[in-house]
Amino acid sequence: MLVGCCAYAVDLVLFLLLRGRFGWEPLTAKTLSFLAGSTVAYLGNALGTYGGRGRARRVSWRDCAAFFGVNAAGALVQLLCLAVSHHVLGFTSARADTVSGLGVGMLLATCLRFWGTRTLVFGSTEQVGGRRRPWTG
Repeated sequence: MLVGCCAYAVDLVLFLLLRGRFGWEPLTAKTLSFLAGSTVAYLGNALGTYGGRGRARRVSWRDCAAFFGVNAAGALVQLLCLAVSHHVLGFTSARADTVSGLGVGMLLATCLRFWGTRTLVFGSTEQVGGRRRPWTG
């Protein structure tokens, strides 16, 4: 949970700085803040949270690629929420962008990311009775 909170904080702070202080277009600001937050999340999960789940405690290119794939799907959810709010519904204020991109979008994307990270990226590779060990334990 700590890793997720840190990644969220990086995403939020960077988005608010780029969107507010520097006046960047919302989708560009969200894309950059997503990349920064995802990097923090991957390193925290790979080296901490899931570091001892049947793998050596190291950063793997395969895991990294899968992690960024799962997070790209989550980012797409966030960007779609932001794009619909900003460009379709016409809610163009910084507050509306924050609520749609970092509120509603983040909530939906977090559900997708949790499932994907746990099952597709850091799922155990151990075999139990000829079957892959379940992700729940």
